[in-house]
Amino acid sequence: MSKRTPLNLVRAHPRPPHTVTFDGREIPALPGQTVAAALWSSGITAWRTTRREGEPRGVFCGIGVCFDCLVEVNGRPNQRACLLPATPGDEIRTQHGSGHGSGGSGHGGEAGEWR
Repeated sequence: MSKRTPLNLVRAHPRPPHTVTFDGREIPALPGQTVAAALWSSGITAWRTTRREGEPRGVFCGIGVCFDCLVEVNGRPNQRACLLPATPGDEIRTQHGSGHGSGGSGHGGEAGEWR
């Protein structure tokens, strides 16, 4: 009897995985998988730090409402990992604070926290 996994139960045949990098480490991602799902699948649960205290954050709501999953992808800060599909060769980095460095302006990524 074959292993009972969600892919086997629905007889899914996904295309082969590709790789993305997270903070310089290669990780696999399935076609159509979000950045958050690829990170979680590799055991990575936090990829952002809060602006003031540097506390780790990852997925909270998982539907693009809360902004806790913000990450830098291909040099672009403030990308919602729960909504963004992982594409081959993506360079994903931990986002620190607002993602704009110490001189940036804009939303800090936390409720009620504007610069």
